[in-house]
Amino acid sequence: MTAPAFPTGTILGYPRIGRRRELKRAVEAFWAGTIDADELEATAAELRSATRERLAAQGLDRTGSAIPESFSFYDQVLDAAVAVGAVPTRFARFLGDDGSVDLGAYFTIARGVGDDAPLEMTKWFDSNYHYLVPEIGPDTSFSLHAERILAEFAEAKAQGFLTRPVVVGPVTFLLLAKAADDAPEGFRPIDRLAELVPVYESLLAELARAGAAWVQLDEPALVSESIDEPRARVLESAAAAYDALGAQEERPAIFVAAPYGSLDDALPVLAATPVEAISLDLVRGSLPESLDPVTAEALAAKTLVAGVVDGHNIWRGDLADAFDRVTAVQRLSGSVAVSTSTSLLHVPHDVEDEQALDARLVSWLAFADQKVAQVATLARGLAEGRDAIAAELDEASAALADRSAAPGVRVPAVRDRLSALVGGDFDRGDYAARVAAQTELELPELPTTTIGSFPQTSDIRRARARLGKGELDSDGYAQLMREEIERVVRLQEEIGLDVLVHGEPERNDMVQYFAELLDGFAVTEHGWVQSYGSRCTRPSILWGDVSRSAPMTVEWSSYAQSLTEKPVKGMLTGPVTILAWSFVRDDQPLGDTARQVALALRDEIADLEQAGIKVIQVDEPALRELLPLKLADQPAYLDWSVGSFKLATAGAAAATQVHTHLCYSEFGVVIDAIKNLDADVTSIEAARSRMEVVDDLATSGFDHGIGPGVYDIHSPRVPSTAEVQALLERAVAEIPASRLWVNPDCGLKTRGYDETVASLENILEATRAVRAGLDARAQPALAG
Repeated sequence: MTAPAFPTGTILGYPRIGRRRELKRAVEAFWAGTIDADELEATAAELRSATRERLAAQGLDRTGSAIPESFSFYDQVLDAAVAVGAVPTRFARFLGDDGSVDLGAYFTIARGVGDDAPLEMTKWFDSNYHYLVPEIGPDTSFSLHAERILAEFAEAKAQGFLTRPVVVGPVTFLLLAKAADDAPEGFRPIDRLAELVPVYESLLAELARAGAAWVQLDEPALVSESIDEPRARVLESAAAAYDALGAQEERPAIFVAAPYGSLDDALPVLAATPVEAISLDLVRGSLPESLDPVTAEALAAKTLVAGVVDGHNIWRGDLADAFDRVTAVQRLSGSVAVSTSTSLLHVPHDVEDEQALDARLVSWLAFADQKVAQVATLARGLAEGRDAIAAELDEASAALADRSAAPGVRVPAVRDRLSALVGGDFDRGDYAARVAAQTELELPELPTTTIGSFPQTSDIRRARARLGKGELDSDGYAQLMREEIERVVRLQEEIGLDVLVHGEPERNDMVQYFAELLDGFAVTEHGWVQSYGSRCTRPSILWGDVSRSAPMTVEWSSYAQSLTEKPVKGMLTGPVTILAWSFVRDDQPLGDTARQVALALRDEIADLEQAGIKVIQVDEPALRELLPLKLADQPAYLDWSVGSFKLATAGAAAATQVHTHLCYSEFGVVIDAIKNLDADVTSIEAARSRMEVVDDLATSGFDHGIGPGVYDIHSPRVPSTAEVQALLERAVAEIPASRLWVNPDCGLKTRGYDETVASLENILEATRAVRAGLDARAQPALAG
């Protein structure tokens, strides 16, 4: 087919939550029953309409397929599962007679109901976005249900836009899926590619009939070498899928987007297929140094979309260098377009909304709208020549130079302390000796605890808002927080937990709280990004050298400890997670920045110990998240990430029990790194994945304390006592009870108190039952 012209400038996706989180509020109102589906649909339609107009105003072509149709109510992978009919049978009763999925059913699949667990959730490549994991088996019946995709495209046309529908591609969809529970051993979801591709063929035909000129199929799995599938099979699957889709006569032109790194050996594979356009992530990746003649000839006939504007971070960057990279792509093809490197899903909407940020800092930043404008500028330069955009390039270069010279970006005292580190600063000593020293905690077998946070009530949020507005002074706020801490401590004692937490009522966010207290950070007012579903976070901005000027958590932890004889955990966020969940400076190696944060935390741990805190948790839920997608880059990452955690914790006394927490990732590939953290106890997500991680733990030789989660806190479900007991018994079957802890998957901040209390009570009841079973089994052995 003869492809229509591809737009000179485009983006791979745009934030969908709304500039003031309108979608979040509407979705949660729908869940609460205060608005109906029609009202939710109306809010979503208004957001989509406003987004299209905003993107056109920023310089993207209204009618040239430059604007991606990338909206989702919850998750793009769930959207793809619904579109191809891949809905688990446990949710079949919620579907329409024709297999259609309305909004109620859609959210039920995402969140679960009753005894029906939701789809598993895990991280989207090396980002902090969580996607829902499709469940595919040999009997999964694929069928097209593209009503929403087609309706949103038609909605745009009625508004005067010819947009580009965005769908997760078939190869990535199956590679990210998991085998259904009833699938036979050895089955792999990618085995079903031949049956899935015809559904995508039907989708393309429907889009063509609707008038779509281009469709974007997202295939980031093609850049990742961490996919649990032989690389040769990944490439074979890509060739088979896109040969078939490209051979369709009735279809839009196909744009394969592959962000988060270089395509490497997948580039020749895609080049050999009939697809018309291919994206190149030139922020995380680079141009190939050489190409074989066949691939070079094939690429010359395609549109190459140069992803030179960073979609993953918020720095204004070097626009002149970006333009040079775009023009370098012209040696591969005469048809080149400018794009963001990834979807702008990962960044906030608009830096102009941040009136409270320092103006100098603002001049260094680019949020989604500014990045769209950068794309438009570079596209104009591509069309009209470098001289046409010389002023914009010079302005960006001046901002970059100003940032480099600004006070606080480089602090000699911080850098001198890093330079003075020696090997012993990273070594905490013998684990067995620590276990012996920690017996004075007098904990029972299968000790119970929570991960840290308790529900953040509306009263807590109102108090924080009043403090920010000056309606409540700091003493009044502190008193309210102490009252909440006492309530949480008494509640845990009543439930019967063994190691308590203070509940973190004073913390708006587990990273932002520390960012507000550490030098080198700034925080935003409206810089929200989607983490999963309706859950949004405001990543802090790490712009300069990091140090701690005063204790950050000691007051709250020591107060909680004064209320009880049971040990109370001091709660810190680890250096890797602080980096992963912030927008981090890009002008020095991440390892250097991580060690700066680690030294600040090391000082905090020393102060907690001095205050009498005997259990300290340093959370690293993002350890797996930042693992590079390329195998060659992983050893260096694991070295500095593990090293920064050990630097933070190695100063703790042997009698101080150091915990860490990890969640929502596939851990098998980093199990050695988790061991090397050398935490005394590691709590880890396991409930939503139904204890899959215990197999990795059992075969890895992991010999420290471990708490595989038994309560999925990302769902409103209350797990039954029987469900928790079954999870614990599976864990006990694989892990010695002497090393096993009992805890939820993650913090309880997002849950309500009723479900939290009910869930924790069930956990304690199940724990007592398993303890009793262990005692019963031990009695005959003792008698013998």
